[in-house]
Amino acid sequence: MPRTRVLLLVCLIAIVHAAAYIVYQQPDWDTQWTDQAGYKRLGEVLANTGQFTRYPDAPVFVPEVIRTPGYPAFVAAVYKVAGVGNHLAVASAQALMFAGLCVLVFFLTLRVAGERAATVAAIMAALFAPFPYYGALVVTELWTTLVATAAMLLCVRAAQDGRLRDFSLAGALFGATTLVRPAFILLPFFLAIAMPILVRSQRSAGRLRGWAALALTAAITLTPWFAYNAAYLGRFTLSPAGGIGRGLWEGAWQGRWPGRLQAELITLADTTADRAELNGRVRDRARETGLAAEPMLRYVNEWRDIRAIWDTPTDPMERARARVVADQEYLRHAVVLIREDPAGHVKRRLTQGAFALWAAEVPIRYSDINHTAPLAIRLIWLVQVVLLVLAAWGALVLARGGHWLEAVVLTLPIIYVTGVHLPLLCEARQSLPVKPLVLALAAIGLTTKDTKNTKTKL
Repeated sequence: MPRTRVLLLVCLIAIVHAAAYIVYQQPDWDTQWTDQAGYKRLGEVLANTGQFTRYPDAPVFVPEVIRTPGYPAFVAAVYKVAGVGNHLAVASAQALMFAGLCVLVFFLTLRVAGERAATVAAIMAALFAPFPYYGALVVTELWTTLVATAAMLLCVRAAQDGRLRDFSLAGALFGATTLVRPAFILLPFFLAIAMPILVRSQRSAGRLRGWAALALTAAITLTPWFAYNAAYLGRFTLSPAGGIGRGLWEGAWQGRWPGRLQAELITLADTTADRAELNGRVRDRARETGLAAEPMLRYVNEWRDIRAIWDTPTDPMERARARVVADQEYLRHAVVLIREDPAGHVKRRLTQGAFALWAAEVPIRYSDINHTAPLAIRLIWLVQVVLLVLAAWGALVLARGGHWLEAVVLTLPIIYVTGVHLPLLCEARQSLPVKPLVLALAAIGLTTKDTKNTKTKL
């Protein structure tokens, strides 16, 4: 089939898939996924005033201390065109982004393994449900994935062809990815260091200049945002209250109970105003499950106490500062908790944490997940495990077939995401921005014959 027809078919599948998820997710738009509220508010204020704040009417400017500006700027742009608060318009724009993502996956795989693998990878991307699942919501996942995939396409092209322009553009896009998802801040620097070490062809003077340019443009792209935080909060940081404190604390607790039980404990902590009543309900739940009550009590009370740090202030500026203090408090409690059982913590991160990060995505409407049969969820998990196995095989096929450079450059972001997120609370959506690389490698594993080449240059 001609390439144009293939791409049109892939885009059609993606648009239909996205439309189905928009209809499916619509009942949850205003009742679930509380993350959406912050992005909607920041997008609204940006669209109306051009200021990046939640409190445009405050007597002094109140900086944003949790979210970075990349995704709110996109939401604001949609609001300017389609009207403030228009969720359908954002979801529709993201449906087009999803189609564009599938096209990027095609050309990324084409650079590495040819037309057949590229076609399979693009179709797999169009059918991969987590992409349109998040695309129907006002959250960062699909936007981050699109920008990160564009950055990786340019990165692969730069590594292959050596053009300084491609290195620089890739660095700028990695910087833009970080402005949506701060966890990606070190990825361009990681690539710039690891690629010349692992791939001999990247050690020439020209390639080294290219990798330096990639790192430099990434840093330059982030400079205005660092200046924003330095000017308004006196801190050289990406996101003052979005540091590792809360993620480390939640990660220290993850895996101690089944996911549904932990979600229930959070609901109890959030909805039970009286502390004595909360403790009584937690003890009742512990008896019902046959699990120890003390860790549950500690969890819900720490959750309540730290949250109160920023929930209590009413002044917007004090509330913003309190979010920073709360993250530091999360960090303090996390360190204490980890020190109590370091071996158990490491074991949980390497088992439950790794599985949650890479294979636990469930693209079912949030309000329906707890009513879904466990067997159905396990089958969804199994599909993701199979994709990971195929991706590992695809990377091996590339390396054995003389394409060490491509195997390394596609695998390093997957390693990076694992290394960054594994110590913290792990959610499957954290790995979503590099899932296009997993799909590309899986398609290569499915379509490319394993032809071992003993002359592969390392």
